[in-house]
Amino acid sequence: MAVSTRALVDGFRTIVGASHARAVDGVEPQIVVTPGSTGETATAVALAAAEKLAIVPRGSGSTLDQGFPPARVDVVIDLSRLDRIVEYNPDDLTVTVEAGVTVSSLAATLDRSAQFLPIDPPLAATRTLGGLVATNASGPLRARYGTLRDLLLGVRFVQADGVSTWGGSKVVKSVTGYDVPKLMVGSLGTLGVLTELTLRLHARPEAERTVLIVTADAAAAQQLVACLLDSSLQPNRLEVLDAAALAAVGGAATGVGIAVSFGSVEAAVVAQEAEVIGLARTRGAASVTSVARAFWAAYERLWRRDDGATLLTVGALPARLADTLDAVARAGASLRDSGFTTAGCAVVGSFRVRVGRAPAPTVAGFIERLRAAVGAWGGSVMVQGAPREVRAAVDPWGPVPPDTLAIMRSIKATFDPDRRLNPGRFVAGL
Repeated sequence: MAVSTRALVDGFRTIVGASHARAVDGVEPQIVVTPGSTGETATAVALAAAEKLAIVPRGSGSTLDQGFPPARVDVVIDLSRLDRIVEYNPDDLTVTVEAGVTVSSLAATLDRSAQFLPIDPPLAATRTLGGLVATNASGPLRARYGTLRDLLLGVRFVQADGVSTWGGSKVVKSVTGYDVPKLMVGSLGTLGVLTELTLRLHARPEAERTVLIVTADAAAAQQLVACLLDSSLQPNRLEVLDAAALAAVGGAATGVGIAVSFGSVEAAVVAQEAEVIGLARTRGAASVTSVARAFWAAYERLWRRDDGATLLTVGALPARLADTLDAVARAGASLRDSGFTTAGCAVVGSFRVRVGRAPAPTVAGFIERLRAAVGAWGGSVMVQGAPREVRAAVDPWGPVPPDTLAIMRSIKATFDPDRRLNPGRFVAGL
C-alpha cells in the first residue's frame, strides 16, 4: 500500500463520516467503508484506485461464499446505507432503487399499488436488490416472469476508477457496444460497484392457487411436465421435487412431485386449477392435492444453508428432466448419510441440489461425478454456496468453453483492467 492504514482510514472517514469507516483486523490491513450515496461510493472507489487497493462490494452478505474466495480484500464497500427508493412510477410499472434496498422494504412500497417485483430466491426478503443482481438470484417465479436479466432495465454503477456510469434504459452515460445491465447480472461485483437499479414491475395477481402432484418416478414427471408446457395453461411456478424434497414439504416420501401454481384473477385461477387436476389424474398421477400458500414458504426453507451444507445449481434442458434427476441420485449415492435434496424449475431445467454436511473430498467427488454425467447432454453444475474447504477442493464454476472464457476475459479487461474489483472470485479466477 502506498500510504499507512491509519491515513487510509482517515481518508475514507473524510468521505463517508467517522462512524462509517473502520479498520478490520486481518493478515493485511482491511477497511470497511459504508457510503451513503452514489457520490460517496464513487469517491471511495476513486481513493482505493489511487492507492491500488482491491475492492469487495457487499450487500446483505448472504452469498459471500459463492465462487472462489477473493484473491485480495483491501477495502470492503458495504452498500447497506444505499437504501432509498429513488423513483417509483406505478403507471409505468417501473421503479428505481438504490442497491442496498431489500426485497421486503421494496415490497412494502409496491403493495400499496398492488404491484410486485417477481423475484423469489431463498431468503429473498432480507437480501438487497444489488446483491440479487450481482448473483443473478432467482426462484420459482422465473417460470413465468424470467430472471433479473429480464427485469433489470437500467443500472448505475461505479467503475473501477471511481467514475459513476449509467447503462440501460435511463441512459446518462453508457459503455458503447455492451448491454450493460445484462453484463452486471451475475457478475459478482467484478465489473463495477452497483449503486442504483431500474426495475420492471408486474401487477400482483388477484388470486393464487397451488396444486401438488405426485408421480411414480422421474420419467412420469417429465411426461406430465411436457404435457403441461404444451397446454394453454399459464403457471407462474412449475417446480419438480425429488422424494427428499417432497417429504420435507410435508408430502409423500416416495415418487417425484410437481408443484404448479397459477396467479391471475380468481375465475381464471379456479379454472386452471381444475384443468391441471383433471390433466394429472388422466395421466395417472399417484396423488393430486391442492395445497395452501404456506407450501411455498416451506419449499423456500429447503434451501436455507447452514455453515456445513453445500448448495448447487444444475442446469440442463427441460427435455432432460428425468435424466438430470437420475444423474443426481446416482452421483450422490455416497452421500446418503449426509442427505441431499433436489428440486427446481421445470420450465427452464434449472435445479437446486442441497448437500448436507460432509467431508470436502466427498462433496467434491459428488460434484465432479455429477458434472461428468450432465455434461454428456450439455448440462452444467455450479457451486452456489459451500464451505471454503469444498470450494478449495473443486472449481466452483466448472469448465467453461475457451471461446466463452476469452470473451469474459476481454470484458473484465475493459471494465477492470487492473483486476481490483472482487479479484479472483469469478470464473477462472477473474
